[in-house]
Amino acid sequence: MNDPDRTPTSIEDTRFGGITVHQDGQDRLEVDGEGIPRAVLERDPASEADAQIAIGTRDPAFLTLQIDGREAELKPAKGGLSRRSYRVDVEFEGVGYCLVPDSIPSSRLTRDGVHIGDFSSDGGELVLAEWREGVDVRPLDASIGYALASAFGTGGQPMWMVIVDGVSSALP
Repeated sequence: MNDPDRTPTSIEDTRFGGITVHQDGQDRLEVDGEGIPRAVLERDPASEADAQIAIGTRDPAFLTLQIDGREAELKPAKGGLSRRSYRVDVEFEGVGYCLVPDSIPSSRLTRDGVHIGDFSSDGGELVLAEWREGVDVRPLDASIGYALASAFGTGGQPMWMVIVDGVSSALP
């Protein structure tokens, strides 16, 4: 993962200006910026870390998400064959967010069911956001979107591609 002593990755968001994303190994992730609330996502160090997931686990029992010091309810799906099985849901102060893969490289972020933006990240500190035109996008949306994209990565293969890969690898 990333060196905790190095400078966080700085991103220039088209709506919210400078945003920093900093991963402290697989234990902690922080998203901050002048125009957005600070988001901190932490994994309980007592849990076993999965090298395939930037934050180390998809088990909500071992994860804590705080926005400006207030706890949010984080519910990552377990992950399986379908793209939707990799969604991550967040409930914060009565608002529901969902980051769900919708193409091979990216995932869409919804707020209470409304598509507000698209994120791309390989599960590292570099996160790209593209906000939807004509939609009210809020600073909190950016905090949550960047944190989830960095912690869990984005995108996923369609189920048919996963099946074809599985069948091809099983053939001699």
